[in-house]
Amino acid sequence: MDRPALVRRLKERGAELGLGAVGIAPIAPSDHETFLKDWLARGHAGSMDWMARTFQDRVDPNRRFAWARSAVVSATSYLPYRGERAAQPGLVAHIARYAVGRDYHDVLLGRLGALARFIEEEAPGTRTRVYVDTGPVLERELAARAGVGWFGKNTNLIGARGNSWTLLGQILTSLELPPDAPVTDRCGTCTACIDACPTGAIPAPYVLDSTRCISYLTIELKDAIPRDKREGVGDWVFGCDVCQEVCPWNRREEPTGDSAFQAGSHLQESDLPALVRLDETAFRARYAGTALLRPRRRGLVRNALVAAANSRNDEAIEEAIPRLSDPEPIVRGAAAWALGTAGGGRIRRALEGARATETDAATRLEIDLALEDRGGTVRV
Repeated sequence: MDRPALVRRLKERGAELGLGAVGIAPIAPSDHETFLKDWLARGHAGSMDWMARTFQDRVDPNRRFAWARSAVVSATSYLPYRGERAAQPGLVAHIARYAVGRDYHDVLLGRLGALARFIEEEAPGTRTRVYVDTGPVLERELAARAGVGWFGKNTNLIGARGNSWTLLGQILTSLELPPDAPVTDRCGTCTACIDACPTGAIPAPYVLDSTRCISYLTIELKDAIPRDKREGVGDWVFGCDVCQEVCPWNRREEPTGDSAFQAGSHLQESDLPALVRLDETAFRARYAGTALLRPRRRGLVRNALVAAANSRNDEAIEEAIPRLSDPEPIVRGAAAWALGTAGGGRIRRALEGARATETDAATRLEIDLALEDRGGTVRV
C-alpha cells in the first residue's frame, strides 16, 4: 500500500466532505501529562470531574485504544459572520458563534464518519473510531501534532494559517500513516486575549482557569453561577468569543460559506425576555438539533436572567417575577438575583412573597440577599 498516496487521497476526501484542514498525528503518550496533572490539582477543571476520571486514558491513548496507531485530525472553520455581535439579529448577540447554526457535534460526526468509511474502503481491515469533543483524548494536542495549528495563549488551537474559529474532530485508526510536521507557535509577545478576558480566566499564557471562564460558567457549570462572577458574564447566555474576537490572527478570516454553521431560525425569536419565559416544551422544540440544548433549559434561563440584570433589560427583568416560582431552584435563585438589581415596590413584594414559600435553602439565601440589596425587609 502506498500510504503517502492514501494520505493525499483522504485529505482530498476530507476537503470534499467539508472538514477543512486535515492532518495526521502519531498515537503516542502525551507531552503534557505533568501540566495536565498540575492543572487538575489546582482545581482549574471546576466541576468537570470527567477530566480527572479519564486522565490516564487521555495522557496515554493506547491504554484504551491499544490498536490505534494514527489519528486523522480535522480543523473546520465555522465563523458565521464578522463584525460586532450586537449588529447581528436575535440571540446571535449573546451566544458564541459556533452555536448559531446546527450542533457541530452532529455535523462533524457525520462528516468524519464518512471519512472513516473512506479509510476502511481504501484499506480493508482497518479499524477506526471517531470523536468530536467528547472522547477521552487530548484533541488539541493531537491537532498540534498533526500540524493543523498551534496552541494559542488563550489555549484555543490557532490554525496553521491563522484563524482560531475552528472545530476539531479526530479519527483514531489502526493504520500507521506518515505524520505531518507540527507548526511553530506564532503568538510571539502578544497578550491581547489575556488582557481582554472579562473574567481574568487566563491567569498565565497557555493556562485557562475554567472556573472563571464564561464558557464554563454558562455551559458546563450545572449549579448557580457564583455571585462574584455574575457581573463578569456580561450579556453572554451561551459561551464567549472575546478572546477570539481580539486575536490578531482572526482579523482577516472570512466567514465560512458552510450552511451548517450559518445562523438558524432558532435565533430569530430568542431575545432575552423570550429566553427568560422559556418553558421546557418550548426549549426543546426551539433548540432541537443545536448546541443550545447542552446547558438544559434551567441553565439557559439562569444565564438569561444573569444577562438581563447585567444589561439592564427591563422587559426581561419583569419576566423574572414569574420565574420566582419556577420548578428549578437554580432558576428561582437567578431570578431573585436579577430582581435584586432592579427597583420598585412590586418587585419587593414579589421577593417577599417568594421568601415566605421558598423551601430550598440556597434559593432562600438568594432572595434574602436580593432583599438586602434593595433595602427590603428580610423575613426570617
